[in-house]
Amino acid sequence: MANKAYKFRLYPTQEQEYFLAKTFGCVRFVYNKMLAERKEMYEQFKDDKETIKKQPFPTPAKYKDEFVWLKEVDSLALANAQLNLQKAYKNFFSGRAEFPKFKNRKARQSYTTNVVNGNIMLLDGYIKLPKLKLVKIKQHRKIPSHHIIKSCTISRTKTGKYYVSILTKYEHKPPQKEVQAVVGLDFSMKVLFVESEEGKTANYPRFYRQALEKLAKEQRILSRRKKSSNRWHKQRLKVAKLHERIANQRKDFLHKESHKLAKQYDCVVIEDLNMKGMSQALNFGKSVADNAWGMFTTLLKYKLEEQGKKLIKIDKWFPSSRTCSCCGQVKESLSLSERTFHCDCGSVVDRDWNASINIKREGLRRLA
Repeated sequence: MANKAYKFRLYPTQEQEYFLAKTFGCVRFVYNKMLAERKEMYEQFKDDKETIKKQPFPTPAKYKDEFVWLKEVDSLALANAQLNLQKAYKNFFSGRAEFPKFKNRKARQSYTTNVVNGNIMLLDGYIKLPKLKLVKIKQHRKIPSHHIIKSCTISRTKTGKYYVSILTKYEHKPPQKEVQAVVGLDFSMKVLFVESEEGKTANYPRFYRQALEKLAKEQRILSRRKKSSNRWHKQRLKVAKLHERIANQRKDFLHKESHKLAKQYDCVVIEDLNMKGMSQALNFGKSVADNAWGMFTTLLKYKLEEQGKKLIKIDKWFPSSRTCSCCGQVKESLSLSERTFHCDCGSVVDRDWNASINIKREGLRRLA
């Protein structure tokens, strides 16, 4: 069985918007209440992690007698808040994440609810949701009939738009294709990536950099507004819309590029890079965030897997940039300012293209 999510725009009525805001608040309240209890317990038994793990986890039902208004919202949304906190705790104890943090009103507003006895259903131009009944939906594509709805995540953006992400499960057996066409991709700060085939580049437009001047101007205006005034709210919405537009442009570009690669090649080889570490160590925070390499690799992976194709990640310490793609000689050092690779064998080639060829070769070696 495989999972696939479909995201659609929601158009709730004013009454439904009020209820959604109430649900977002209740989910956040329950999450913080449970976290406060677990934090207190953690401080008490800090040296004995096994004792903490054995302690029963608090449930949303515990708070419903004291806070009666919690009964007004979807109980499954509150139950999922508990599951999210349990997952966060599990990640903390396994060393994969930091200690869970409290959620505030500025955090992403969303909640998840599950399918029980047909409480979620897609109808003609509407979606049936627990406690909300029918909500108007813009369904721009059909969900195949063999896909079974598992859960829905309702979210609200900073610009006041509502979306529903419908998670489905279905029987999926992708055909295992014979690997013939292979390409290596080397991450590039300016163009996103360079292909091993003829040194083709993605020519990423760098949407954030394009909008930086306009964004700075609007943010300066916002900083001069009196907080929480009508003019401040209007200006905040302008800034939020600009950020949303940049994010949508970036996502659209990455979807199209990953689709092209998944259609053209049977196997794509990339380096397993630590983008967060790179942005902090080299002071490339804005450029790394603008490229969204992590999002690109996630999109590329699922698009390839759907077709029975492969994505291979090679070790980030593999000397792809320092190795000559012509003779195989490895240089001791290579500074970031050297954009052309010069080798003693006489080879002169673009640094990123040279690296992408080496990445492809390493991928082929792994395949063999």
